[in-house]
Amino acid sequence: MNLEQQILAGKCPQPFSVLGPQVQVDGTVLIKVLFPTARGVSILNADGSAIIAKAKPNHNGIFTASLQQEHLVFPYRVNITLEEGEHQYVDPYQFTAQAYHAVHFIDHAPQNVYQQAGAQLITADAGIEGVRFAVFAPNASAVAVIGDFNAWNAQQHPLQKTDLGYWVLFVPGVRAGMKYKFAIHDQHGHRLADKSDPIGFQQEQYPSHSSVVYDHSQYRWQDKKWLNRKNQHPYQQAMSIYEVHLGSWKRPDDPNKTYLSYQQLAEDLVAYVKSMSYTHIEVLPVSEFPFDGSWGYQPVGLFAPTSRFGDADGFKYFVDQCHQQGVGVIIDWVPAHFPEDPHGLAKFDGSCVYEYEDPKKGWHPDWNSYIYDFGKDTVRQFLVGNALYWFDKFHVDAIRVDAVASMLYLDYSRDHGEWVPNVDGSNHNYEAISLLQWMNTAVYEQFPNAITIAEESTSFAGVSRPVSAGGLGFGFKWNMGWMNDSLSYMEKDSAYRKFHHGELTFSMVYAYDENFVLPISHDEVVHGKGSMLDKMPGDEWQKFANLRAFYGFMFGHPGKKLQFMGNEFAQPVEWNHDAQLRWDVLKHPMHAGVHALYADLNKVYQRYSALHMLDHEHGGFKWGDLHNAEQSMVSFVRMSKNAEQVVLVICNFTPVPHDNMRFGVPKSGKYQLILNTDESRYGGSDYVTKKSATAKHQQHHDMPYSLSINVPPLATVMLVCK
Repeated sequence: MNLEQQILAGKCPQPFSVLGPQVQVDGTVLIKVLFPTARGVSILNADGSAIIAKAKPNHNGIFTASLQQEHLVFPYRVNITLEEGEHQYVDPYQFTAQAYHAVHFIDHAPQNVYQQAGAQLITADAGIEGVRFAVFAPNASAVAVIGDFNAWNAQQHPLQKTDLGYWVLFVPGVRAGMKYKFAIHDQHGHRLADKSDPIGFQQEQYPSHSSVVYDHSQYRWQDKKWLNRKNQHPYQQAMSIYEVHLGSWKRPDDPNKTYLSYQQLAEDLVAYVKSMSYTHIEVLPVSEFPFDGSWGYQPVGLFAPTSRFGDADGFKYFVDQCHQQGVGVIIDWVPAHFPEDPHGLAKFDGSCVYEYEDPKKGWHPDWNSYIYDFGKDTVRQFLVGNALYWFDKFHVDAIRVDAVASMLYLDYSRDHGEWVPNVDGSNHNYEAISLLQWMNTAVYEQFPNAITIAEESTSFAGVSRPVSAGGLGFGFKWNMGWMNDSLSYMEKDSAYRKFHHGELTFSMVYAYDENFVLPISHDEVVHGKGSMLDKMPGDEWQKFANLRAFYGFMFGHPGKKLQFMGNEFAQPVEWNHDAQLRWDVLKHPMHAGVHALYADLNKVYQRYSALHMLDHEHGGFKWGDLHNAEQSMVSFVRMSKNAEQVVLVICNFTPVPHDNMRFGVPKSGKYQLILNTDESRYGGSDYVTKKSATAKHQQHHDMPYSLSINVPPLATVMLVCK
């Protein structure tokens, strides 16, 4: 087929060679317009007030107008006579420079991905407003943009292929709010399922999955004070994170609505988080995803906040309100894999544009999803650019990177023969490692107050160590070892805990290998694992007492804190993403007691610097009663810098109280009780315990001073010496 035939068939990679103004050797200009349903076509001047040339049909849907070059005006308009009337538009094929400009330097920096590609609202020469489309599809034979601005007609706006593999076109008159997709033919000429924009800033839900043109410049942020705050030292500050699934935290009273909107969440959720004294909200992935049951962990639109709760401005408003209330925002980020939905990234142009081609590297058996090709420059730029995008355009404070272990190991969840070793025969994915190092380096360089957090479940060394020291460069790492060991310990009957004392204490062997966050996440209350309350042994009173004691231990232990929604009031059943939390149980005193305790734990944790200042330094912790397995009891002290403040933490994990027990402390003075999980207002027994105790010069637990105190049953108590 010649180029005109390709245009008519919707399979032309070079429409600029056919459509728009074509300068001839003799100096005349031929302007070609494709509009098969037109009865007549005229070329008008810039304001559409005068005809400068009439076009003749070629009997194939292409109209050609001829005029002298000196008579050509820019930008000219096209007038189409149709059966139902006339229609004018500015011809997109006269804007070659505006289209090509998008991709000349797109590979120079990762942020160029979202600043240049996708659907960019721009003003071209002569003040013509519209959208510049640019999509990466290097192995496609033809690409067109379709949308409600061209009646979803793939013949009307074919895109031009560039040397970098991007397809481009500036379409005048397209505005924010208009919907679009890309119609793509693979290298064999077969049309694929229409694709959403990989860089789309907004996307519709099923069934259309259409991308939506969005203007990032319209929202007016009010969080300047938050962004400009000084002296941010996250390792020395309290961090108590409320992990939230936005779709099931609460549901609307209106039966016609499935979810609360971003605006409603900005009011209700943020107010709740403030009342509970959390420092941060972490939301499960907000990037657009098609399947509710994935909770967001199978994202398709990495650059689009999910439209389940509103538009992109709505999510900006949510973040803005968090910041104005002094609450940080963490989003879960999923660069490890993506689903096979036909409108998404999978086989984007008929070839493996985003995923590894070899299924031994490119297919994830656990999640039935594709794995990004971490060695491909364009994919690496896409992912790093996406991480920067959320900090830049949505002002998030941190990203928690999901499933890092699955990225680091080539044999993750694979048996022998199902994976491909790297160049030295080992199982480390060096391409993924260097990608994560690049991502972390770029984030911290461009956003100094930013934080990155890794969910990494193995003993891979240096996850939260600087790239310059050979680490991955994350700010923090989830402490999955602490979580698994401590929950395993708590699930055992108190009579048998003495045989498993090491599960309670082992975490301190490696506590300073990384900058840890202690996570009790959504993963611990789903898939038959039961709720946190379900995990606790004993009768009803003991279950609640165990949970309260464990929460006290968690807040005493070094490391920042993370708790999934519902755990803070002892949700009685495991989490169900299709229903809201069981807020009704707060009318019961035992649940209300846990709820009150968790709010107080947050306050105590933030009020006393000894409990957070040296979370990641050896000088902030010292064991006291370490080996008391027989009584299933531990004590330790937390200290601020130079031990200016000392907090003694005592945990009793049996239902047996102990009177006048002696505990070692590093300094003398009066120790004031600041927290007792056994208080009646929390649902405890109110066992008689002193409100204060004086430490005397009597060596104990390898410390020079000691004090005596009554220890309540199944409880954690904390005492501070200032």
